[in-house]
Amino acid sequence: MKLTSKEVAHVASLARLEMAEDEMEKFAGQLNAILEFADKLNRLETKDILPTAHVLPLNNVFREDRVTPGLESKAALLNAPEAEEGMFRVPRVIE
Repeated sequence: MKLTSKEVAHVASLARLEMAEDEMEKFAGQLNAILEFADKLNRLETKDILPTAHVLPLNNVFREDRVTPGLESKAALLNAPEAEEGMFRVPRVIE
């Protein structure tokens, strides 16, 4: 199926796009190339090919959840620009 400039203009108006005549011809050519490629894909024999979500087999790697000690307050605040009473001091954002 070949798209005409008139059909491109119709789609552009539906999308509320303003296009010059030369742009419509340019996009008609580009859209026709895309449609031709899609038609080539439709002609491929895929009867024996299983559908896939990804081209490579992927497996999640899970680790066991383990409780570990966290940082002590002093260690966590070592690189803080400002600290006050054992907490991070940040600029006020709500007035």
